[in-house]
Amino acid sequence: MDGFFPIGTPRARTLKSAIGCVGVGLHSGARATLTLRPAEAGQGIVFRRTDLGLDIPARHDAVSDTRLCTAIGTGAARIGTIEHVMAALAALGVTDAVVEVDGPEIPILDGSAAPFIFLIDCAGLVDLDAPAPMIEVLRTVRVTDGEGPDAAWVELSPAEGPGFEAELSIDFGATAIGRQSLSLRVTEDAFRGVLADARTFTMAEDIARLRAVGLARGGSLANAVVVDGPLVVNPGGLRHADEFVRHKLLDVVGDLALAGASLRARFRGHRSGHALNNRLLRALLADPRAWRRVDLPEMAETAGATARLPMAAAPA
Repeated sequence: MDGFFPIGTPRARTLKSAIGCVGVGLHSGARATLTLRPAEAGQGIVFRRTDLGLDIPARHDAVSDTRLCTAIGTGAARIGTIEHVMAALAALGVTDAVVEVDGPEIPILDGSAAPFIFLIDCAGLVDLDAPAPMIEVLRTVRVTDGEGPDAAWVELSPAEGPGFEAELSIDFGATAIGRQSLSLRVTEDAFRGVLADARTFTMAEDIARLRAVGLARGGSLANAVVVDGPLVVNPGGLRHADEFVRHKLLDVVGDLALAGASLRARFRGHRSGHALNNRLLRALLADPRAWRRVDLPEMAETAGATARLPMAAAPA
């Protein structure tokens, strides 16, 4: 069995040991200490504000803000910019873990998921004595924002093959970005090789406005790609010619990791963002006819499943 799990081990998974780092919050600008810790089977991914002694489950219905990031919790008891660490945990099959942070935001590090992949690799992984849950999408669910050809939209539909398929297009006025598209089956290898190191990005003309409303205070050329019309401001340029759509699809992986289980589905989207991604999960899980929960051993027997997209604890 390839994809996210070693051969014959479609099991719940956690870290072998705790590991941490220190960084700066992209929007808050505040110094933050992050620690990833092992957890027991069935606990799921839980975010812990160590300064408040508060746990927040990594679930779609805990999302409270989607302005330029995904945040869970409310008011002072919130944790922002969780999508990159969620994408890394999902890609490496971590179903159960505690993500500790001593402030209101996960450190942005280099603006991608690659540093979190590095941390998890260093900590090591161990399979747990429990099956990894999966959500199989049974019928198409779609949400839109706007009308006409410029409308943004996302949808989940039954998978045409095993695992999680994704297809995304973006369209920005800045000529350095323009129109880009990407389609791939999301496996661990694909995530590591295609998505993990793609960085978040912003437009130069938006920076002052964002900081005026309390956002992007920790942003810099060390943790974001800055675009000014046809130019990429970063001295090192882009990591990939299509780094922008790669990062947007990385965000999709992290946002959909709040489904509560891995997804056997096909994702398609155009001009998606955190808000639409969360609306899509809410619409899917609100319709009991659109999905069913299965355990991975059952799915492997009935559908020959190979590639998986592991996510957080399954919905109750």
